[in-house]
Amino acid sequence: MRKLTVKHESWPIAGSFTISRGSKTIAEVVVVTLEEGGAVGRGECVPYGRYGETVDGVLRALEAARPRIEGGLGRDEVPEALEPRAARNALDCALWDLEAKKTGKPIWELLGMSEPQPLVTAYTLSLDTAEAMGRAAEKSSHRPLLKVKLGRGSEGDIERLRAIRLGAPASRLIVDANEGWKPDELPSLLAACAELGVVMVEQPLPASDDEALRGLRRPVAVCADESAHDRHGLATLVGKYDALNIKLDKTGGLTEALALARDARGHGLQLMVGCMVATSLSMAPAALVAQGAEVVDLDGPLLLAKDREPGIHFEGNTLFWPPRELWG
Repeated sequence: MRKLTVKHESWPIAGSFTISRGSKTIAEVVVVTLEEGGAVGRGECVPYGRYGETVDGVLRALEAARPRIEGGLGRDEVPEALEPRAARNALDCALWDLEAKKTGKPIWELLGMSEPQPLVTAYTLSLDTAEAMGRAAEKSSHRPLLKVKLGRGSEGDIERLRAIRLGAPASRLIVDANEGWKPDELPSLLAACAELGVVMVEQPLPASDDEALRGLRRPVAVCADESAHDRHGLATLVGKYDALNIKLDKTGGLTEALALARDARGHGLQLMVGCMVATSLSMAPAALVAQGAEVVDLDGPLLLAKDREPGIHFEGNTLFWPPRELWG
């Protein structure tokens, strides 16, 4: 008999986390725990308001699926039980973890993958004034890869970016505009990014207005985030984007994320693997997808005041494969 436990948890962020859509000081997550045959599997998700999700909504969805889940639902049946995104992600990852614990085999072996290698992750600088972001960049100038939250318009964002480059002259930079730029200002913003050595720009335009990217000269690789979810609609991104950001809370779990990564490569797209602000339990399955990705952005635990124990071990920006007690 399988037992399902669903729990809402709040994890304080170190300071605050600010993007173009607002700020938060707490990471709200939902954890799915499955117990069966003496084994325990877990998965974590982050309900995201951008997609109309709430903690209560995710809890209700999982409770509604409880009879099927506790009745022995398999991974291939998860799409029938839950809509994509957060709730499905937590369940899918818990089912993978449960299988690993029951078989005594690591998930990468169950998937036929090579043993995961350490990854260099980006470290995120929250949106703030140019002066504050310059100071934050200086404090993080030892980090090889910084992700910069922008999205407040051309003049102010270029000023912020110049201050950041001055503060961290040797770091590789990724810019994430979180849908905050406008089509008419895009050429000047992308030109400034190229001038300042930015290697990738995430979701510069609203997902509803990204057709303006098609045919546009892009001196910096442009990555789809809010425009990219699962394999449905992947073909529509070709010609507008050079890369896509895979997040398990968008794909609805590890199973779809791996399939999306494979198909995206088939379309010639670069891969970025990202996360919401969450604990190591969310990062662990994403670290599998991130093997071989051009850009890794799995710094969620580094942004928290505290993480799970045991959690993922970080040395600076380097993320190591998690202990089996955590996941996998």
